[in-house]
Amino acid sequence: MRHVTSEMIETSVADLMERANYCLRDDVEQALAEAQTREESTAGQGLLNALRENSRIARTGDYPLCQDTGTAVVFVELGRDVKITGDLYGAINRGVARATRRGYLRASMVADPLRRENTKDNTPAIIHLDSVAGSAIRLYVMPKGAGSENMSRLWMLLPGEGVSGVKRVVLETLTIGGSSACPPLVVGIGLGGSFDSVPLLAKRALMRPLNSPNDAPHLATLESDLLDAINALGIGPGGLGGRVTALSVAIEAAPCHIASLPVAVNLGCHAMRGREAVL
Repeated sequence: MRHVTSEMIETSVADLMERANYCLRDDVEQALAEAQTREESTAGQGLLNALRENSRIARTGDYPLCQDTGTAVVFVELGRDVKITGDLYGAINRGVARATRRGYLRASMVADPLRRENTKDNTPAIIHLDSVAGSAIRLYVMPKGAGSENMSRLWMLLPGEGVSGVKRVVLETLTIGGSSACPPLVVGIGLGGSFDSVPLLAKRALMRPLNSPNDAPHLATLESDLLDAINALGIGPGGLGGRVTALSVAIEAAPCHIASLPVAVNLGCHAMRGREAVL
């Protein structure tokens, strides 16, 4: 049995939260550069150039990429041969609070959805915990901005609606809210599971490297078809019009009931942030 202290977890989460807010993921950075070679509109080219310059300034100067430094969504894979000394959830929240103070990140969380009193340190984090084999802890911190989150959607389709139904609701999501979610976007899609689990599938899809299609050929084909269809909408970078509305589409699927076809779309903005560490 391997022992990991809550202090180690707190320190790691604080560092990950800061770096995720200061530095774009490498795959997103590369996708923006590639998008600039494909974008044909003058306004879209200008916007992509500004996004890349913003990323450079944030990375080299240790500034947040965006004023919305996000809800701290933390994925934890906890090895079954690990014993944590102290409180795991408390350590994660202390790490988020430390990063918020130290990194001058905007405090965006409110304690009650109606009374709206700010917690002043960006806690509590949204924590997803999985038990896995091994003697390590994997932490993935995703600061998720409200602009793209607000444009995300969930449907409970009937099974007979099939692939065409999935395409319809995904394109409806992008048509209605794509320009408000700070494109070019990363589109995470969850298929299957249940009403409560399919949004988490969609959020997990945002963690996938942008150049990694689904292992299942039929889902990889659907990802490619949807990416083409989304980019054909003409929304473009910043909603200014153009060819590049989305950088990537990723689908995560799970078994579901014979009478339902749950679908969730979780949009990630051009600053699709995330950092991971293994302890």
